[in-house]
Amino acid sequence: MSKCVTFGEIMMRLNPEGYQRFAQAEKFEASYAGGEANVAVSLANYGVDAAFVSKVPAHEIGQCAVNALRHFGVDTKNMVRGGDRLGLYFVEKGASQRASKVIYDRAASAIAMADPSDFDWDAIFEDADWFHWTGITPALGGNLPQICLEACKAAKAKGVTISCDLNFRKKLWSSAKANEVMSQLMPYVDVCIANEEDAKDVFGIEAEGTDITAGKLNHEGYISVAKQLQDRFGCKAVAITLRSSISAFDNDWAAMLYTNEQAYFSPTYHIHIVDRVGGGDSFGGGLIYSMLTNKAPQDAINFAVAASCLKHTIEHDFNMVSIAEVEALAAGNASGRVQR
Repeated sequence: MSKCVTFGEIMMRLNPEGYQRFAQAEKFEASYAGGEANVAVSLANYGVDAAFVSKVPAHEIGQCAVNALRHFGVDTKNMVRGGDRLGLYFVEKGASQRASKVIYDRAASAIAMADPSDFDWDAIFEDADWFHWTGITPALGGNLPQICLEACKAAKAKGVTISCDLNFRKKLWSSAKANEVMSQLMPYVDVCIANEEDAKDVFGIEAEGTDITAGKLNHEGYISVAKQLQDRFGCKAVAITLRSSISAFDNDWAAMLYTNEQAYFSPTYHIHIVDRVGGGDSFGGGLIYSMLTNKAPQDAINFAVAASCLKHTIEHDFNMVSIAEVEALAAGNASGRVQR
């Protein structure tokens, strides 16, 4: 069985019930999530030996986050205990023309205050095949840019494949700071994952002839983006998700994988959204699984997009779908008919 290690922050997610606004809510639903944690859960559901590395407080709320991952079979033995608080984030789900909103409360969280000595990367990467992280982790500041660099160096020394989802978050850092830090980390990355805006916001690389607000996507422009990322950092593969937002409820969803000087585009799904948060992470999980199992590039991008399409129908961040369900959708079974 392949082993994938992911590294980042796990937080408590709090959201009003249904589609209520924050100001309407008299109660909040609690769940646990974080970009790399979401990927680990997806991979565990697909039968991959998935391990999540982080730092959480040594109290009951920190243990709740650990338990949430253990429930899905994620290896948590390298989750360090310490610090004062678990990060929080609040989600107000959008509806129709009203956009979703996310409010972070993660300053001075346990992982943001982590020290490089907290993590023994040589031991963590023992028998590992893959290492995944996102641009959110170094964006949390403190020692995390250095810790991410040390992790990448250790993974590369052991021959571990490294993937990174750029995941630019303007509420966490500026484009200039993201460019400075990520430019030091990206040369270690084998598989780069980005969305329509990440490459532009972090590295100033923009798809020509594209207007994501109007739903106008130019395939040649995205091939150019992938080539530029590959030329600048030496990535072996670049995956770009392609989202056209019709409303908060309805999106067109597809992706491209560029590898070996060839672009592979998935089918486009017209999705009616139940919960969008975690959609990109479920794409990353599907892509990593596909590459670990040596799927052909076209099959890999088709699986990843089908997996993330299904995630948009599931409440909260974790993508709780099976390989069989993803493969059925990727094969064209998109009717949604009752299975008896």
